[in-house]
Amino acid sequence: MKTKERVENTEVGIHSLSMYICTRMRKRAHLYSVMVVQLMITGGTHIVAQAVVREVDPAAVLLLRTILSAAGMSAIFLLKGGSFSIERADVPTFVWLGILGIPINQYFYLYGMQYTTAANGALLYAATPTFVLLLSHFLLKEKITLRKSIGILLAFCGITMVIFEHGIDFSSEYTFGNILVLIAVVAWALFTISGRKMILKYGALHTTAVMMIFGTLSFFPFGMALSYNFNLSHLTLPHWSGIFYLSFGTSIAGYLIWYYALSHIETAKVAVFANGQPIVATLLSVFFLDYSITWTFVTGGILTIIGVVVTQLG
Repeated sequence: MKTKERVENTEVGIHSLSMYICTRMRKRAHLYSVMVVQLMITGGTHIVAQAVVREVDPAAVLLLRTILSAAGMSAIFLLKGGSFSIERADVPTFVWLGILGIPINQYFYLYGMQYTTAANGALLYAATPTFVLLLSHFLLKEKITLRKSIGILLAFCGITMVIFEHGIDFSSEYTFGNILVLIAVVAWALFTISGRKMILKYGALHTTAVMMIFGTLSFFPFGMALSYNFNLSHLTLPHWSGIFYLSFGTSIAGYLIWYYALSHIETAKVAVFANGQPIVATLLSVFFLDYSITWTFVTGGILTIIGVVVTQLG
């Protein structure tokens, strides 16, 4: 009898363990499938952004984008029964997240995309994990190993090649655009690091909704001043389509998925999904923007991706 009971207990234990493993695998598969969707959205963002800001002032684009995305996110949040209340001590953090996420990250990105290529913008964003790690070292005192140091060095060599592909000329519009996008990437890395604590405390939806409101309010006066003379009647259907994509696709879906993933897995593992952006954006650029791939871009891109991967594995 005892032997039979032991066998039955063992079978129950094995069954419970297999069920737990299957559940974990399903959850992880679901999470990564969601992140793949986010990758496709962000990869397409670089194409859409460049197409729109070629003809529309970036400040006007961002002003409309922030108003639409903040309104849309607030509506989703309220329909789910959410409350915008946060602890008073967390207000400065949310103000900081709003400024990082919209006036700095989004405006510098859109402004920079006037002068550089969609593939370059995507490649620079692919370096996000490297900047996250580097900033975590200085701000959070996280240790950087020798392998991670090598990865960071490789990534920055690749980034430098891409930024100065047309020569080290700071008066060049191409270089200027790359540097502006690089500032946006650093802001996004800071945004990723600074937001994780709030996500764990309030949840992805709550954090994103409140952050967008603060970000929209912080950019609104500057956006109005910068786009005061812009005539909305000049916007065509393709322009509005691009703005809606950037508002509801990138800002709402993209931010929500990003923060949702951050609430379930480590920051570095979420950030590494940005590695696929250059591939998606480059392929779309070749098909839709007549983009010509150069050997300098390919070499710099390979170095950057290798550096980021080495950094993650370190």
